[in-house]
Amino acid sequence: MLKRVIQIAFLFIGGALGFVFLPPLYEFINLSSNPWLNNPYVSVALGAILLFLLSFSLSDYFVKLIVWMEGVLVKIPAADLIFGTLGLIVGLLLAYLIGFAIERIQIPIVTEVIPILLSIILGYLGFRVGFTKRDELIQMLARSGPSAKKKGPDGSNFPAVEPKQLYKLLDTSVIIDGRIADISSTGFIEGVLVVPQFVLTELQHIADSSDTLKRTRGRRGLDILKKLQDERATTVQISEVDFEDVNEVDLKLVRLAKKMDAQILTNDFNLNKVCELHHVQVLNINDLANAVKPVVIPGEDMQVVVIKDGKEHNQGVAYLDDGTMIVVEGGRTFIGQSITVTVTSVLQTSAGRMIFAKPKDEQVA
Repeated sequence: MLKRVIQIAFLFIGGALGFVFLPPLYEFINLSSNPWLNNPYVSVALGAILLFLLSFSLSDYFVKLIVWMEGVLVKIPAADLIFGTLGLIVGLLLAYLIGFAIERIQIPIVTEVIPILLSIILGYLGFRVGFTKRDELIQMLARSGPSAKKKGPDGSNFPAVEPKQLYKLLDTSVIIDGRIADISSTGFIEGVLVVPQFVLTELQHIADSSDTLKRTRGRRGLDILKKLQDERATTVQISEVDFEDVNEVDLKLVRLAKKMDAQILTNDFNLNKVCELHHVQVLNINDLANAVKPVVIPGEDMQVVVIKDGKEHNQGVAYLDDGTMIVVEGGRTFIGQSITVTVTSVLQTSAGRMIFAKPKDEQVA
């Protein structure tokens, strides 16, 4: 369908070009005296036929160009596109006004070339200013609007501020982990969740793995992404930006975060450290999980079930309901039993939390 539209456009453009340029051509080659040839209808018909025949070899290239431009425009946020277009219009209006003043000078080269250059330069500058200053323009319009001020608790007015759009990049580990979907459904995560295409590709490779465990984890990750798209109130975007000169997915994430001024959502301890080295803000799901766990204070008593040996001599290991590991000194003899322990210390890291304790009877003795 698009190809037919392009060919019809070529047909009309060819007729217009034939009407304008063929009569001077006839005069140049001494054929203007032929009434059958030097005729407006014949010129339009010849131009339309020539360009229509040419469209058969060029239409495919124009289709690819239009499809590519459509893909680029679809990925641009609507607000960026609107303000960029408004900036372009303002730039072209300025170029027209300045060009109108320059035409009064009556200098042949200046009056013909300068308006064209002004249109290109000011149009581009207007688009760039509107595109990059979108947030500031929105805030300025919000402050000047009729609903820009609201009443505070004391009856005073305060300006309504438009929050900056936040982008959060998801890595493979946090998608497979699955907790991000539950956190998102609670509304505690604001902004736009962005899944880079290279992360999606890695997830697809895991889902296609011959290893059963990896394949299950990969498919779980794809299901989590589908759940995010279906249930999340804000947008989940797929970013096509890639860095061909970098092979590591973690480094690509860091570079994309810097480019988009985004945060990285992960539960990968090593990626957490890499982000800190590159001064990229990272949101670690494990840190969030540790932060909302019940606080355990040294000296507090708790009831646990010792289930296995520890790494060190005579140690036992127990777990809380949220999965927190408790290392019980001298707890090996109590394996399989429910005992009361006293907390001696708590170790908190991005990899998780570990509680050290001793059996209460031993500590009292």
